[in-house]
Amino acid sequence: MIKLKTEVLLITPPLTQLNTPYPATTQLLAFLKSKGVKAAQYDLSIDLADAIFSKNFLSDVLTENNPKGHFSIHRDSYINLVEPVKEFLRGKNQTLSQRISSRQLLPEGPRFRNIEDLEWWFGTLGKTDMARHLSTLFFLDIADYIRDNVCSHFGVTKYAERISLLLPQFTPLDDELKKEPNLVDVLMLSILKEKIDYFNPKLIGFSVPFPGNLYAALRCGRFIKENYPDIKIVLGGGYINTELRTLCDPSIFNYADFITLDDGELPILRLIEYLQDGRTPLLRTFICTDGEVRLLDNISDSVCVKELPAPDYSGIDVEKYLSLMELPNPMHSLWSNGFWNKMQLTRGCYWAKCAFCDTTLQYIANYDPSDASLFVDNMQTIINQTGQTGFHFVDEAAPPALLHKISEEIIKRGMVVTWWTNIRFEKSFGEDLCKLMAKAGCIAVTGGIEVASNRLLNLMNKGVTVEQAAQTCKNFQDAGIMVHAYLMYGFPSQTEQETIDSLEIVRQFFKLELIQSGFWHRYAMTCHSQTGQNPQNYGVKRVSLKPNPFANNEVPFIESVNCDHDRLGKGLEKSIYNYMHGIGIDEHVSSWFDFKVPMSHIPPDYISKLIFGDRKKMKNR
Repeated sequence: MIKLKTEVLLITPPLTQLNTPYPATTQLLAFLKSKGVKAAQYDLSIDLADAIFSKNFLSDVLTENNPKGHFSIHRDSYINLVEPVKEFLRGKNQTLSQRISSRQLLPEGPRFRNIEDLEWWFGTLGKTDMARHLSTLFFLDIADYIRDNVCSHFGVTKYAERISLLLPQFTPLDDELKKEPNLVDVLMLSILKEKIDYFNPKLIGFSVPFPGNLYAALRCGRFIKENYPDIKIVLGGGYINTELRTLCDPSIFNYADFITLDDGELPILRLIEYLQDGRTPLLRTFICTDGEVRLLDNISDSVCVKELPAPDYSGIDVEKYLSLMELPNPMHSLWSNGFWNKMQLTRGCYWAKCAFCDTTLQYIANYDPSDASLFVDNMQTIINQTGQTGFHFVDEAAPPALLHKISEEIIKRGMVVTWWTNIRFEKSFGEDLCKLMAKAGCIAVTGGIEVASNRLLNLMNKGVTVEQAAQTCKNFQDAGIMVHAYLMYGFPSQTEQETIDSLEIVRQFFKLELIQSGFWHRYAMTCHSQTGQNPQNYGVKRVSLKPNPFANNEVPFIESVNCDHDRLGKGLEKSIYNYMHGIGIDEHVSSWFDFKVPMSHIPPDYISKLIFGDRKKMKNR
């Protein structure tokens, strides 16, 4: 086997979304290469998914586990169809769409039970999208079988998330990692070994963006330490930045050598130099010596966004990614459907005042915008690398002024691109800007309507009102831009009445087609937010201020109102699922709950009057 001499190998551990690579390694790779470092990247997540959804693996598990019921009857169909369906989800083998959409080819397991009227969604000509939706359900059935019979940790876009979601003590995860590897672990480690032998790195960096990546990163770390003791291991990423800032338990250093915080460019560059000369001071890096965890040189030094090179996609096999469509809703499907080049317009958030957000952390509080011309240059560089013209700008909140400049730059250059991003529903997104964004290729935005209550929006310092959000959504809709709303319930002092009123507001947004999709999030207090640091200002009390030895992010608190928010969650989720399918929009909001809730205080034409005025009076004039 050919062996490369690589200083650093950057790895995305399983599992993340399967339609596009997580962007951390592409940015770090570009920076390190610009500094003359011999670096490479590898997406272990997509390769593990590729190996699991394969004829060989499925043949093994469906033979060894002696399946019963549906999978016993259709065993051969799953084995023979998994590879062709996978190729179809990669945009190949498109002639298969007619057979799949006929619903005569795929075995239809539990995921197909609640399938909606496909002809209503896709019509008679949207056979490819219909087939993609059916193929996704086929894959989800396989994933459910693997989770229930082979590996309880497995999910399509997350791995062992349940263990890592709330982890004040490292012991539960440590105990799980000390067990013999399961079949999926074994497969993952065999792929990892092949790549380590090929790249021959001195340092391996694992980006851990979510709880559903931590177990895999540490399982890989243990394997490396046992089989490649000369290779050093560093952990970084979103999960590390939010959960492990006050780390004092040394146990995790049995699986890694270094842990870095916040923007990773300078910390990993300093680490490389330190490993070479033993003298370079480390930056925002945890180490463990003699059983004591220490954070070295914890300062805010970082690279200016304007000085960062374009993300580097070399080593990323674009052909391997899968376009999934779990829900037929066109806005909601953007997260998993299509290959999106991911970029950041800025570092940090230009608003950075929302009380529920981790605004005390550097990656949100330190705002640093891109230069519009250089940013569009970088877009073109990425297009040349990947051959893909779709972009997802993954900012906390994209600044309207910068979006205006970038849209003008895209149009001036005659570029044909497609993009979407996250925004705040503020007044700056007027009719003209929304139309300009659409002309420049914007097809969708996501943003927080949150609690849909002016009292609570003011309390959380959101900087928008329900009326303002409605008008902004209308401006986007008039420009042909789809909108997804992030929604929240259970914010401190929120009453049951306010939650029901919020649902009525959301119903009216859907009815007027101001939004196309949404998702209700249960509020969680974090120790890095203003609510977590000053709970008395929000009428609640934190249960404990003492840091945990391992993960510290979500903190329990005592409410000031008598409201069982958790029991409302099921009805809220049920409502939004149906609204996204165009169902029940004219029903009273109380119909989504299995118990009596208060009547909404919001008039049924409240949003309509805000947006369109009193039509009767206008007609009389």
